[in-house]
This record gives sequence, C-alpha cells and structure tokens, in this order.
Amino acid sequence: MVRDDAGSEKAGHNGLMTAALLFASAVMTSATLTPRTELAGPRSPLVARLSGVDGACKLVLLDTDAKELGRAGASPGDVDLAALFPMIATQTGVLRVQAVVGGSPDGAPLLIVPLRNRETIRTTSDLRPDGKTSYTRVIGWGDVLLDPHNEAHAKLKADWPKPDPQPPSGFRLMSDEDVVFETTAGRIRFVMRADFAPNTARNFVELAEKGFYDGTIVHRIVPADRNGLPFVIQGGDPTGTGDGGPGYDLALEPSKLAHDFGVLSMARNDWPDSAGSQWFVCLSREATARLDGQYCAFGYAVDGAEAILAMAEGEVADAATGRPKSPHTVLRAFTVPAPAWIPGTGRPDRRVERPAAKVAPVESDR
Repeated sequence: MVRDDAGSEKAGHNGLMTAALLFASAVMTSATLTPRTELAGPRSPLVARLSGVDGACKLVLLDTDAKELGRAGASPGDVDLAALFPMIATQTGVLRVQAVVGGSPDGAPLLIVPLRNRETIRTTSDLRPDGKTSYTRVIGWGDVLLDPHNEAHAKLKADWPKPDPQPPSGFRLMSDEDVVFETTAGRIRFVMRADFAPNTARNFVELAEKGFYDGTIVHRIVPADRNGLPFVIQGGDPTGTGDGGPGYDLALEPSKLAHDFGVLSMARNDWPDSAGSQWFVCLSREATARLDGQYCAFGYAVDGAEAILAMAEGEVADAATGRPKSPHTVLRAFTVPAPAWIPGTGRPDRRVERPAAKVAPVESDR
C-alpha cells in the first residue's frame, strides 16, 4: 500500500467465546518458556528458562506446520535447547518449542528463528493498470523468479548478477506472542506468523509493546477496488496523515503468506524497503491476491472480523486518499502470549472468515 494513496464491538457469540477461551488460557497456563539467549551463533547454546511447572515435563520441537521433530524431558530452570534437540542445527525454517505437562500442551511456545540475510531482491519498472503510472515491481529473490512463466521477467533474469551466498548465522529465541488492538470498532486479535516474516513480525510486536500504536487512527479505507471488490483498511501512522512512520525503514521480506480477508500486511511507498509502522488489513482475497510477493504479509486476525468490517464501512471523505470522514481509532495495542500449539495440529484457533453478506428479507406475495 502506498502511504500517500493508500462504536461498539459487534462480535458474535462464537467469536466472543473463542476470544474468552483464548485469553483465559493465556492467563491460566502455568508452563512458561522464556528466552535467556536472545541471539546465538550456529553452534552456540540456545538457553531458555522453563518455569511455572512443579517438576519434569516434556518439551516438543515443532516445525512451521506443527509436525513433531523431537521430544525430550526437561525440569524447571535453564535448558539448553541446542543440546536437547541437536537437529535444530540443520533446520532452515522457524521452529517452535512447546511444553507438554501431564500429556497436554501448556503455555505459549518459544520461537527459534534461523538468522539468515535476505536473498537479493530483484525488481523491474512496470506500469499500473491505467497504462500510464509506473511503479517498482518485485519479480524475484536470489535466482528465483516469482512468476517463472513470465517471458519478459525470464529475459531479465538472464542478466542478473550471481546472488551473494546466505550462510546460516545462528538463531534468535523469541516468545510467541499475539497482538491485540482495542479499537473504537471493537477488539481484533492478530496472530504473528514469524515463520513467514520474522523481522516484520518482531517489529510489529515491539511497536505494539512500546505503545506506538496507541491512539493512532485508521487513516485510509478502500472499501472496494476499481473492480468493486473489497480491498483494504490501513493505519499505523502516528501523524494520521498517511506519511508518518517510526523513523526507520524495514526491509521487505519474501513472505509466502497469501493476502486474504483478515490478513495483516505492511504498507510502504514505491520502493520495496520503505515499510516502517503502517499496516493494512485485507478485506478479500479476490482484490488483494495481486499484492502477494509485492507486500509483506506477516499475520492474520483470529478474532474481530466484525470490527474489521465496521472500519471498512466508514464513510470516505476523500476518495483519492481513502481518508475516512470519521476515522476509527486504535485505543490501545498490546501483546498477549499465543495459545499452546498442539503437536500435529498447531494453534487451536483459525483465521477469521469474511461474514456472508446479509440479504434483506423478501416479503411473501400473498
């Protein structure tokens, strides 16, 4: 999303029950895995502190799809995960360590994020659908095209310089946390998918924890694109103008999380590495599929579909910028522990779905 162009909670009974259960589980869980080693080299210890359990329990190593890679016993205190799970050293994707107490997953998992430099970004100049306005289009990473069937891009690839090697540099330990927005339209709970975009997810968590988003408005809504399909809502600018940010630029990550209803992604200017704090939430897959690979999706809502739609239904004061007449506000943003991951299943909740359009009742012909 280009920065320049870019009530009351109405959640249904099921949504309220899901949110209540998740928040209750976050409070009632006892097992806690806390990073003691934030950054570690490829062969260094990965120390986490296990607390909140009375005795020995199991720690389970999971991949991004919740497949179990290993299981080992652990006691309260400091635990070297690298020694406990030697297979960590050979993994290239984000891993999770989940405590299992009495046979049941307990507490938020701990994230193990491999440290790798980003692959070389490949771009070209392209035209928008109006046939006049040019923009910078991402067409590949390293030596891989996003669309290998695009003949024009394949010709450009022939002249790409050889990408630099990206050896694994070690690991980062992170707590698995969700971000909650309390807004004037209701509450929204976002899952952070660090397995798709670890640096972007970490940036969003840190901004939320530091109060950066408190009091910010949803400064842009595009209820429909040029084809009449639901598009996006956008916020995260402390100035409320659409031009502000956190004072730094965030490198675009090659996220493979598809843009769809409720998916959270980073807004930016034309240059791919110009994101910072501004976020947008997608309103439909049909309109936002074209954003895949061009913008960094890093999370999605598991609660708050009605709040998202309420923001999108606001009256637009300026169609050119999407400025709403009465912008909704993020009153407070904060983090909560993610729910326990179930081996073989993952999170107990799922991404929100766009509610079906309400059909006006038709009077019977009598």
